[in-house]
Amino acid sequence: MTSAPVSCPSPFNLAAYVLTAGLSTPEKAALCVLSPDGAEVMRYADLRQRILGTATGLLQNGLRVGDRVLMRLGNTPDFPVTYLGAIAAGLVPIPTSSQLTATEATAIARETSPALVVASPDVALPDHPAPVLSLDVLRGFANLPPADFAMGDPDRPAYIIYTSGTGGQPRAVVHAHRAIWARRMMWDGWYGLTASDRLLHAGAFNWTYTLGTGLMDPWAIGATALIPAAGTKPTEIPALMLTHGATIFAAAPGVYRQMLRARIPALPALRHGLSAGEKLPATIAAAWHSATGTVIHEAYGMSECSTFVSGSPARPAPEGSLGFAQDGRRISLRQNGAESDPGVIAVHRSDPGLMLGYMGQPEETAARFDGDWFLTGDIGHRTADGAIASQGRADDMMNAGGYRVSPIEVEAALATHPEVQEAAATEVTVKDGVSVIAAFYTAAAPVPDEALAAHAAAVLSRYKCPRLYVHVDALPRGANNKLLRRVLRQNWEADHGQA
Repeated sequence: MTSAPVSCPSPFNLAAYVLTAGLSTPEKAALCVLSPDGAEVMRYADLRQRILGTATGLLQNGLRVGDRVLMRLGNTPDFPVTYLGAIAAGLVPIPTSSQLTATEATAIARETSPALVVASPDVALPDHPAPVLSLDVLRGFANLPPADFAMGDPDRPAYIIYTSGTGGQPRAVVHAHRAIWARRMMWDGWYGLTASDRLLHAGAFNWTYTLGTGLMDPWAIGATALIPAAGTKPTEIPALMLTHGATIFAAAPGVYRQMLRARIPALPALRHGLSAGEKLPATIAAAWHSATGTVIHEAYGMSECSTFVSGSPARPAPEGSLGFAQDGRRISLRQNGAESDPGVIAVHRSDPGLMLGYMGQPEETAARFDGDWFLTGDIGHRTADGAIASQGRADDMMNAGGYRVSPIEVEAALATHPEVQEAAATEVTVKDGVSVIAAFYTAAAPVPDEALAAHAAAVLSRYKCPRLYVHVDALPRGANNKLLRRVLRQNWEADHGQA
């Protein structure tokens, strides 16, 4: 447990806070969209005008403070501009993945009742009576007179995002304006971020990881955000990093893995990398360090709360751990209403990054708390030096002969096999009353079970070794790239008559 967070000021507006640092450097590049042909640059003055012009346009379309705006936009700068423009105006944006089907978008619209849908022409629309604002009209708002920021209580709703559904049905998570204030604790506790940095995030504009780490956090401190243009391949990113002097690089583990399949040039400006969204395999971290000479700092968080445990340049995470509680974050390991080690990782309800709740689900929200502690659902333990190590989700934990086994430990062991690209472990039911540990893996071709079993036996205790090995084309992941072990289990059992 670290010190209590510094209170968010009041009155407050999330977008106003993000844009304040840029006032002192209006001509500085706020955003560079990178391609092999160069960069499309947006200065801080341009960014502010586009956002506040968009706020004006949304209000001129009859929206009122508190109205919800469903975002069905593609991988372009229109996404963050619309998001912050809505928040600046006191509206509540609902950012969604452009990959959602019409059925999925309809379910979200019916639950959230937006007053307006803003949409790109190639993105599926919901079946909902809310008017649809086209991308062309939206872009026309950029040059309108700037709106005033709608200031107010930092605890009022600012935006709604959806969980990935790793624990079941995706939920609408309502966050307050104060959520951005919590991200200040990441500047030193994870990023090592300064105003002089050029942070390149490999994700798309319409991904919440990119929106926070890749855009809003650099803008809030006055740094420059670098984003690869839509369609950029992971293996093309290192050249962009070199050309444009990226000092910090952020991506999901899968992107690092793909980048490492090609030669990475010397990157003299790069200080370190960042990873979040899923557990970073030690093999990828080691390969990246060998290729670039830099360390990847990992962070742990979730849709309901911004990242609060991490390694950082100032305090690297001990090997095998997630890192330490960021300064200002209060965390606990809980079991049966008390501190426990190991236990469920929990964050205190006073954390400014913690959600207001699941929309329209007060009982579901209350069920996630143990007194004043929000339960993440992930099991962790403290290392000898006080760091937090993950043992996986509580509902992903496996049972082998009465022993609890972490899927992460099994996956890390299998990932060291030279032919295995990715691995996921889960417990599957093979017949009534009998379940075993199964390993699902991707590889260029199926690996003989005997070879995988011998490899596992050399690095894992016997009770931790999988009894089934299943070659798959790809591992299922949610919208935020988190591994969906539950889907693997359900699909296997359905195919083998155990559903």
